Amino acid sequence: MAGLLNTSSIMMCPHGGTVSAITSNTQVMAAGDPLVRASDTFMIAGCPFVLGIVPHPCMQVQWVQPDTMSQAVSDFTLSEQSVGLCVAADMAVQGTVLITFTQPSVSGM
Repeated sequence: MAGLLNTSSIMMCPHGGTVSAITSNTQVMAAGDPLVRASDTFMIAGCPFVLGIVPHPCMQVQWVQPDTMSQAVSDFTLSEQSVGLCVAADMAVQGTVLITFTQPSVSGM
């Protein structure tokens, strides 16, 4: 199984912005931190992308391919094989999220 994403996983937009996960999951952990799910909120900060001369930064991640065989608190989990799209404030897709570090171990309550 691919490494699962948790709140400590390191993710970036294609332009180098930092992705932060906000989850309500407090029951299923990976390496001591909550697993993140497709329905959680993923905000992007520090994206330097400019369209022409107008700033057009990535703002959030929308997951289009979560793990279909693994769930936590009634929603699909995410792993390094999941596909998320980085979108701007106007919902324009600007590329896929880059996952650089995950947590492979899982424990439940």
